[in-house]
Amino acid sequence: MRNLPSVLVALAWLSVSCGGSTPPAPQNAETPAPSKPPAIGIYVTNETSGDLSIIDAATLDIVATIPLGKRPRGIVASPDRTKLYVALSGSPSAPPGVDEKTLPPPDRTADGIGVVDIVQRKLITVLKSGTDPEVVAVSHDGKSLYAANEDAALASIIDVASGHITDSFKIGEEPEGVSVHPDGTHVYVTSEEDGAVYVIDVAARKVLKPVKVGPRPRSVAFTLDGARAYVPSENAGTISVIDTKRLVVTKTIRLGEGIRPMGTVMSPDGSRLYVSTGRSKMVFTIDTATDKVLSSAEVGQRPWGIGVSPDGKMIFTANGPSNDVSAVDIATGQVTKTIAVGRGPWGLAVVAAPVGN
Repeated sequence: MRNLPSVLVALAWLSVSCGGSTPPAPQNAETPAPSKPPAIGIYVTNETSGDLSIIDAATLDIVATIPLGKRPRGIVASPDRTKLYVALSGSPSAPPGVDEKTLPPPDRTADGIGVVDIVQRKLITVLKSGTDPEVVAVSHDGKSLYAANEDAALASIIDVASGHITDSFKIGEEPEGVSVHPDGTHVYVTSEEDGAVYVIDVAARKVLKPVKVGPRPRSVAFTLDGARAYVPSENAGTISVIDTKRLVVTKTIRLGEGIRPMGTVMSPDGSRLYVSTGRSKMVFTIDTATDKVLSSAEVGQRPWGIGVSPDGKMIFTANGPSNDVSAVDIATGQVTKTIAVGRGPWGLAVVAAPVGN
């Protein structure tokens, strides 16, 4: 989606629409960085200000801000939790109602996957990614990245060591969400325009049949055993449940009139699915045993990126127009703190500090 932040949210310990007011960055964002990363860090990409906000989950305070480049959106951590991979795009933002013919030309030199060193707290390199990457995922062994190239209707595979694109696949128009199946053998990519999920067989290097879901699918989350995939459809207000062996939709969960589901994240124990709902300003909780909605909580404006704490007690959402992050106590369903970040927060990853730090 050219005007919104996606989800795909990343959780490294298992664990998005620009516009509105543009307040200055918090004063403590520029304080000197400590020698060690937070035990649990909340890393937020700010699409409009082009930087990364780092929040200490223990205090819910910003501890650093890192410049990244143009339009940082999707974010994921490496399996060893030493690096963050961030999708950067030189394509101009196109909010609803904007005639794209009036926009400036894209800056293709800005496209790539930014690599952030978590301990050093700095952008160390930018890998080639193809044009206009929106969301990025990482293989379980950390050797490959998978990027959705929104304007090219492609999904690309990037070799981390060489920084080269090793393969690309033609999929549906406006691809966005990218997630790796728990067994590592398949990559799921949502196509907003086609209303489908395209499944890539990684070993065979081919696209399997697309799975039709609701209109404008935004992200993908899996049960821990990989048997089911949950795909939110923003324009239908539904979650499609896919049987990953048969690649068919077996159930549709309806969230209600006017609800626009977007980002998804599974709880650490796999018993709950948390769903951000963009313009609906809510986070929904779904019981994965029954696929029933258990509760909902109001957060900030247009939440997109979403993450959960390693102990399963807190949810965090990146709220684009309000330029902040909401911290929600899962037990009470209440926002315990709102943290001002950069402009246009989009993606969010909850990451435990690397071993030895």
